Amino acid sequence: MSPKTSSSNLTTEVRIGIADSPQELQIECVLSPEEVIQAVTAALDSGKSLSLTDTRGRQTIVANNKISFVEVGQSAERKVGFATA
Repeated sequence: MSPKTSSSNLTTEVRIGIADSPQELQIECVLSPEEVIQAVTAALDSGKSLSLTDTRGRQTIVANNKISFVEVGQSAERKVGFATA
């Protein structure tokens, strides 16, 4: 069985720092990094909450005044099993 290697398998990792909280939210979503940045910018500019849906269909909503930072990066392809070099 060969692994699927298509661009549709790429996901974006998003890390959101929450004001007044030592923990961060980590979300893996199917949006491109550019789309995530646009969503964050739109939420901050409009004064509305940021809403992102993860790869499992769960929705995360964060009040824009509680966002202290957002880190966006492309996820690396994960390999499963044993490989021979």
